[in-house]
Formats: sequence, C-alpha cells, structure tokens
Amino acid sequence: MRQPLRLLWEKLWHREKKASPPDGETPEIKKQRLKKERLRARNKKFKEKESYRWVEAFSKIRKLFESLETPVDGLKPRIIHVFDREGDIAEVFVKVSKTKNTGVVVRAAHNRCLEGENSHLWEYVTSQPVKFIKEVKLPETKKRVARTATLEIKYCPVSISPPSRLKNEGCFNVSAVYVREINAPEGCESVEWMLLSSESVMTQQEASQILRWYTYRWRIEEYHKILKSGCKAESYRLAGDSMSTMLGFLTVIAAQLLQMTYLHRNSPHSPATVVLTKVQMDVLLASSPPKLRKDVELTIDWAIRAIARLGGYLEHRKNSAIGIQVLWRSWLELETLCQGWLLHQNLKSIY
Repeated sequence: MRQPLRLLWEKLWHREKKASPPDGETPEIKKQRLKKERLRARNKKFKEKESYRWVEAFSKIRKLFESLETPVDGLKPRIIHVFDREGDIAEVFVKVSKTKNTGVVVRAAHNRCLEGENSHLWEYVTSQPVKFIKEVKLPETKKRVARTATLEIKYCPVSISPPSRLKNEGCFNVSAVYVREINAPEGCESVEWMLLSSESVMTQQEASQILRWYTYRWRIEEYHKILKSGCKAESYRLAGDSMSTMLGFLTVIAAQLLQMTYLHRNSPHSPATVVLTKVQMDVLLASSPPKLRKDVELTIDWAIRAIARLGGYLEHRKNSAIGIQVLWRSWLELETLCQGWLLHQNLKSIY
C-alpha cells in the first residue's frame, strides 16, 4: 500500500553554534577566517562530519534486516534508501556498492565530472532524448501549490569520476533519471530533478519506478511537519539527556500519527485494527457519545474522528479538516485514558 509503517532508525545531531565575527573585522580578514574554517572542516575525519549520517544509515538499517536473507517468491528482499540533495555525497555510492541487497535513490546536488565522456552530469543527461511523458501529483509546500505536473523524463547510465579523496575506489556506475516539468502554470516554478540510482534503469517501467520511489521521500517532509507543528518538538528546552528522551518519545508518536493520517486519506474504510490496539479501541468506544456507538463501523475514519473528539474536534463540522495539532492533543489524551483503563483492569484482577 506504500504506506509508512514505522520509524526504523534516527540520529540526533546538534550543530555547533558558529562564533560571532570579531569586532572591526575587515573584508580581507573575514575572507582569511572563512578560508581557514573551510579548510578545518574539510580536514575533519569523515565520521566526525554531519554528512556521515547518510552513510551510517546503510549499516544501521542493514542490521535490522539481516533476517530477510531468505528469498520470497524467488526474489530476495531489497532495501532502497531515498535521499534528498544533502545525501549526494561520493561516500554514499561507495557504501551502497559494498552493502548487500541495498540500493539508493538520491537527488543530485553536484554537477559531477563523467568518466570518458569529457562532459559533466547535467550537460550529458539533459542532451539525451525524451523517453516518455508522465503526470505526477505534487503536494503543497511553502513554495508551491498542490498540482498535477506533466513531466518529461530522460534516463541513461552514467559513470561518475570519483573525487580525489576516493580515487582508489574507481568510478561510480549509476543510472541517471532526469525529470523536468513542462507547461507549468503561470507563476509556478517548474519542477526539475536529477535523480541518481544504484538500480539499473533501462526501460520506461524502471525509470517510473525510480521516480515513484523518490516521491515517497515526501512522507519524510510530512513526518517532520507532524513532529514540529503537531508535537511541538522545537518548543521543549530540556537539559542533558532529557531532550534526547523527550525526542525519542515524540518521534515514535509522530511516526504513528503519520501512518494514521496517511491511511485516513488513502484508505479510510480499512479496519481500525490496522492502527489501534484493542485497548485503544475499547477506550474510544467507551468515551464516545452513546448515539455514535450504535451500529458503528470500526474503520480508520471512525478511529480518527473518535480520537479527534478527545482533543476538542467538533463532530458537526464534518467538512472541516482535522488538524495535526488536534490529533496530537487527542493522542496524548488517548494514551492517558488507556493507562487509566489498564490500571483499572489490573485492580479488578487483584480484588
């Protein structure tokens, strides 16, 4: 169903606050200072850099799926990582080539040199003929309205020259899928993506699959929106390890809410047991008004509305959207009620 299931791994990273420039710094002194900072950052060990997290993810996720070596219907399970432009680092392509049953799709950020083509990535791939046209639904963001985009797609294999720091690794042989929107609405910026993948792309079906995988990355944007806007993760100011503990709690809830809101949009009539435990369903039924319990179908739509009522959602406003902040408040209330329910059941069994 292409739905988000759970959070597999996360890493907390605290960026060091940059020191304020000294008083009276001249442009020339500033230039020298920034040059030294760049050199210091470049000379850092890779594992000490923020970008290491993209490579670290391969090893961490791989360990979780070591039991999936057994083929299913003759096919071995395969893990596909989907990265945005921050993940376009050469070490990613080195790591994926050395990790079993693992692939990657990354949106290119650098116009890399190509081996043997006397050209660069963008110039070479964009010079290829258009292979097919495809429509893709674009979600709303801060910079664009939701719309259906008509995309022209080109694809071809490329051999990328490694940077000097990885010259012993050889070239990176990957597939490039170039996507460009045509006939964008007036006032809207055209979509343009250069996608690189470790997977073979020789047909229209394979290119469409790479594009589809990349669109799954938008779920990550939704997840962070829920974490920040709904769970208000950035509003907490805790010292020591308390912040890490709080974020561990909030990220799990954000992942659950992401799954629920996705299914509510795409499969509202599925059974509520897909996202709720029996205790949660019992509590929601008990807390619902009597008229809403009679002959009720326990679907995901019912579950979302029943949860939202706990957070103040007014049932008579059926045309109004259930906001993520309402769901966040409601989920906390549901968890509190479930704890009380379990405590009550335990006391009954004792006495």
